[in-house]
Amino acid sequence: MAYLMPSEFVTKMVDAGESKIYMAPRDALIRAYMAGAILALAAVFAVTVSVQTGSSLLGAVLFPVGFCMLYLLGFDLLTGVFVLTPLAWLDKRPGVTIPAILKNWGLVFVGNFAGAFTVAVLMAIIFTNGFATEVNKVGEAISVIGESRTLGYAQYGAAGMLTLFVRGMLCNWMVSTGVVGAMISTTVSGKVIAMWMPIMVFFYMTFEHSVVNMFLFPFGLLTGANFSLMDYIIWNELPTVLGNLVGGLTFTGLTLYTTHVRTAPKRTFG
Repeated sequence: MAYLMPSEFVTKMVDAGESKIYMAPRDALIRAYMAGAILALAAVFAVTVSVQTGSSLLGAVLFPVGFCMLYLLGFDLLTGVFVLTPLAWLDKRPGVTIPAILKNWGLVFVGNFAGAFTVAVLMAIIFTNGFATEVNKVGEAISVIGESRTLGYAQYGAAGMLTLFVRGMLCNWMVSTGVVGAMISTTVSGKVIAMWMPIMVFFYMTFEHSVVNMFLFPFGLLTGANFSLMDYIIWNELPTVLGNLVGGLTFTGLTLYTTHVRTAPKRTFG
């Protein structure tokens, strides 16, 4: 598993952030669309496994297959660009400005949502036989997730909002570590192993991932779950996005960049 030293793979992170800023809007949208769709399919797969086997651990163990696929194919998640693009700005790469970063985030958000929503519609059709029957057992489990992770937080008010934000932070600490994992090795097997571990942790701990939620909650709304669009936006997506941004950038991006790129002066002995 050809392992790269931290100073090498963190430099790759900065390079990747710079390349995303210069990417054509069309390519940013396509890559984000496919990432959102693949991650949504992985979420369906994991929930299906959990429902059919009764083991949420098994579902979490298998969920990272989607994350690995999308990053091996070079697609982009919002949670990843939250971490990579600011590093290129901190490194003073030419042309990397705050407006350019925000534009990239906006394109990736739109692409991720469109991809995840596409899968939500397709799976709603499958799980209801073209909306001719009640949603099946797996679809019902997904709908319950939507209710518990909107109204479940709302009932606690500010404390619920704080909990949601912190779950979003912890989520992207792990997910962005998975993004870094794709850069730690130069072999496919090495990349997959490094990505798999933190993604499994985030999914089993039910932390809040903004892109996964772009599938879960619209699916629930399409199949008649007991929460509203505004519940989803206010009591999940917005605080989750903010938590993902703060957690990934703070715990992964800035820590790695500070100690492996802008390292402190070496200690001298006199």
